[in-house]
Amino acid sequence: MTILRDKKDLTSRHQDEQAKSVPEAESEARWQAVQNRDRRFDGAFVYAVRSTGIYCRCTCPSRRPNRQHVSFFSGPEPASQAGFRACLRCHPDQSLTADRQMDLVRTACRHIQEAEDGPPSLTELSAALAVSSGHLQRVFKRQLGVSPRQFADACRQERFKARLKSGWDITDAMYDAGYGSTSRLYEGSLDHLGMSPASYKRGGGGARIAYTTVESPLGQLLVAATEQGVCAVKIGDHHESLEEELEGEFPGAELRRDSPVLGEWVTAIVEHLSGQLPNLDLPVDVRATVFQRLVWEYLRNIPYSETRTYQQIAIELGQPKAARAVGRACATNPVAVVVPCHRVVRRDGNLGGYRWGLHRKKELLAQELAQKLSSTAASNSR
Repeated sequence: MTILRDKKDLTSRHQDEQAKSVPEAESEARWQAVQNRDRRFDGAFVYAVRSTGIYCRCTCPSRRPNRQHVSFFSGPEPASQAGFRACLRCHPDQSLTADRQMDLVRTACRHIQEAEDGPPSLTELSAALAVSSGHLQRVFKRQLGVSPRQFADACRQERFKARLKSGWDITDAMYDAGYGSTSRLYEGSLDHLGMSPASYKRGGGGARIAYTTVESPLGQLLVAATEQGVCAVKIGDHHESLEEELEGEFPGAELRRDSPVLGEWVTAIVEHLSGQLPNLDLPVDVRATVFQRLVWEYLRNIPYSETRTYQQIAIELGQPKAARAVGRACATNPVAVVVPCHRVVRRDGNLGGYRWGLHRKKELLAQELAQKLSSTAASNSR
């Protein structure tokens, strides 16, 4: 009896410590999300009910508890450590889908882009979205490959460059973009998305790039990568022309044919092209503008065998007039298949363009659809 009482007291203390660790404003924002069953925050935190000993997602369809019985946790693990059990209706211990994580990231991006008084701090951003700073940082970097701060810096740099192109003088453009001094301007220019701008401008100067060419269901396949990830995937009829294109793109890099190092990634891409590996998730190291990064990450979240239109993507990214820009981002995608730009078509159903040949785009989509139908048929026959 004494042991049970001690365990209960320990759990209660753990819950009280957790409740104190969440700022009041953030706690109230989370409670509002629970009351509204706001899907934007699904997975960003869980709430636990002390009277039942159960923790739930904010979207759980169960009856809402009394506020005084509720504690908030950053995720399932700390809630479990505090002695709560996962709800059997909403299954909060199961991971979020990539789509919901991307929704959180898109909302964060809009907050950053629309900020008028300079980029918000991570603390300010997470409070506005009613999520913990750690969770937002992890999800943001997992989805976009950069931190919220790097994304904000990139937005600021693009705003600065746009002002200069419009004829503004450097000082006015600098302050309008949110830089407080010239030192901050040049300090920010050192940050980068993927390969550094200076290295990319020098044709990959200083970079070590390994590459290999293999036969694939679509013809010759060239895969190149830095230590950080895949930086080029090209498809063609002759490996010589693909190698020449790689050399032209990175004339200053140290290129070396290195099949063993790339073996695992190349095998995954070939199996994907053969329909054996529907979900292709490889690290990439590419130079991109903020908009390109958003488009390419959106493409990576289009389900296997499905398509989206250029207009749909523009709307989803919150820029409904940017359909042409989406098309350009697809056309400049340096890692074919890994970023599946072949899954984007025109609004009228026409395939649109494809850098590696429309016949390959058609074949890719047909292969994916056939594989999906085959898997569905096999599943139904069981």
